[in-house]
Formats: sequence, structure tokens, C-alpha cells
Amino acid sequence: MSEIYIGLMSGTSLDGVDGVLADFSGGLRALAHASAPFDPGLKAELLALNRSGADEIHRGELAANALMKVYAAVVAELLSASGVAAGSVRAIGAHGQTVRHRPQEFDGTGYTVQLCQPALLAELTGIDVVADFRTRDVAAGGQGAPLAPFFHRALFGRAGEAIGVLNIGGISNLTLLRADGTMLGFDCGPGNGLMDGWIQRHRGQPYDAEGAWAAGATPHAGLLQALLAEPFFAKAPPKSTGRDLFNEAWLQQRLAGFPTLSPQQVQATLAELTASACSADVLRHEARLGRLIVCGGGALNMHLMGRLQAQLPATQVVSSADAGLPPLQVEATAFAWLARKTVLREKLELQSTTGARGARVLGGIWPA
Repeated sequence: MSEIYIGLMSGTSLDGVDGVLADFSGGLRALAHASAPFDPGLKAELLALNRSGADEIHRGELAANALMKVYAAVVAELLSASGVAAGSVRAIGAHGQTVRHRPQEFDGTGYTVQLCQPALLAELTGIDVVADFRTRDVAAGGQGAPLAPFFHRALFGRAGEAIGVLNIGGISNLTLLRADGTMLGFDCGPGNGLMDGWIQRHRGQPYDAEGAWAAGATPHAGLLQALLAEPFFAKAPPKSTGRDLFNEAWLQQRLAGFPTLSPQQVQATLAELTASACSADVLRHEARLGRLIVCGGGALNMHLMGRLQAQLPATQVVSSADAGLPPLQVEATAFAWLARKTVLREKLELQSTTGARGARVLGGIWPA
């Protein structure tokens, strides 16, 4: 059977879709990478669906249909770029777009919602689709996130070494691969999401390229302290979060006590918040970490990378590109890897990351 899989990821940063065509025969080879931005209307609707609003079910289903068309376009680009036929791909791992994430809340089980129409994607591509990865974990008492640590261990783990993998997308999550072979993974808090939203509002730019705007101002110590007072940061793992907590309303509530700050100083403080939260988690849970591999869009933010290195002087902070896989390909490849696990009915030991009650096979399969 084919060992070629496609992984598709659209994360909380809402910047678009990343796709990777990966061959797992004899290890891992990324054969092609493609990406597609969201058009402004779809992006605005996906962002709006993170909050309660009118006619949510109708709007959510139509947004999921539109998202699958972007996914299918990325699949077509991957196949064209690699010369691989659709019939040679074993399955597509499709994450979908998270619009709500409230595990263990309300009734003790809670829920997580990723907009996805895997049946439509199977129709559009002619390839089996694996999707709905997170709900089984939540049903088993877990957080439903993060799931990437299992792939991080397979790709970056080294026997006898303490290695961290920090994914900075809209939200940041940390994987700690300890020298004794144990693993811990959890969400740290905001990644790029608050920074992207702030620069979009004040400068009309989708993100702060290389962190240049933040680098041109000094973080405000008082605001930083107010932001870090959020109880989530002190909570022990397992823990996960999303735009349900770290959103514009959360930020505006805390900014109310600092009316004289310039927009640029707020941007600098938001960058410092991401660096400080992630660094504090490293020091709290694995202070002797030798290497921290950073992936996701945050790895392209040179100012943020510099702040991480400054706060972790005993740890080598590097981009995942230096460890074998470019930053924007890691999460998509992770969902290709997770899709393979589902197809092979291989369970993941979830307790150390999500807190689920035991090993489970994640995801469902929609045949072409």
C-alpha cells in the first residue's frame, strides 16, 4: 500500500492553508509544499464564527464548504508540483478550522469544533480523507490539543537528549522531549494571534514582518505584568487554549488601564508576552533544555526568536529549518503523519499531552 499522504492545516492564525505531500516509506520525505491564503471574506467569516452570532449553523456549514474548496486547490497544487497522481496518495489528513475550543467545560466533557466537510473534500479530490482528529481525545477526557507533540517526537526526538519543540502559530504550544524518553506537551498561550490582530488593526498589515515594528519600541512592564496575570499561564498541564480566551476582547479589557500607550509599544509588549510565556514554561518544566526548535510562523519573526534566545540563554534556540523541516511545513506534515496513524489504526498514548484516559485512535475516515 502507498505510504504517500497529504497533510492540510489551517490554524488559529487564520492566514490560510498549508499543505504537504509526504512519503513515509523508509522515514519521512516531504515531496512538495503548497499554501493558499484565505480571501478576505472567508477570513472575516471564520474569525466571526469564533464568537456567538446569528445563524451560526448555516454560516458555519457554508464556511466549511468554502474552506474545503481552498483545501482541494492546495491538494491539486501539491499533486501538480510533485507529479504524483491522486490514486497514489493513501489519504489526506485534513485538520479543518478551529472555531471553538472548550474541552472539559460546561458538562465535564466540553467540546472542540473544527469546521470541515471531509465528505466534500473526498468528492473534490478523489482521495480518502481523515479528519475530526480532536473530538475522540475530548471524548476520552482529554484537552483535544496539542496533537503535534507525537509527531515532534517522531521527527525531532534524539535518545538521551532534552529537546523542546515550540510551535508558534496563532496559539503557541510546547513539546518537551526529555532525555529519559518521557514527553510533555501543552499550549503555552498566545502565539502570533494577538500580534497579528493588533498590526492589522493599526497598520493594515497581515503580520509584523520579522517583528520589525515590535522591535522598534520598548515593551511596557506594567501592561506585560497585567497580561501575564491571566490565570491560564499559571495553570499546570495538561492545558490547551484558543481564541475563546486570547482574543481582541481579552486584550482590550487589559488595555483599559493603559490608555496612553502607543500602538507600537503595545505591539512590542505583545511580542514580549509570547516570548515570556513560552520561556517561562520551558524554565518551569525543563530548565536544562539543550535545544529549542521553533516552527510555525513565529519562527520567521526574528525579533521574537531573539527574545526567546535572550530569555533562555542556556538553550540553543533554532528554526525547525535547521533541524530538517521548514517552519511552515511542520504542522501540515504532522497531520499527514496523524492521518497515517489513523489509517493503520495505531493508537497514540495521549496521557502525557492531552490528559486523556489512555491510548486512542484519533480521527475518522471518509473514503473517496
